[in-house]
Amino acid sequence: MSKSVPFVGMVVSGIVGILFLADAAVAIPFSRVSVLADVGFILSSGILAYLSWSTLMSRKED
Repeated sequence: MSKSVPFVGMVVSGIVGILFLADAAVAIPFSRVSVLADVGFILSSGILAYLSWSTLMSRKED
């Protein structure tokens, strides 16, 4: 697997995390329609960031 895949995962998780943190904090861009969805997406983006970082670190050992 190429090293670009974990980097793409980190970028996507960062974008999703920032988007839903902004929605939870100041109701932009989704007008805070569902706080539960905001929390779910924030947790999911954190998990994706961790998994991407972990994969990148394990690839460095190879």
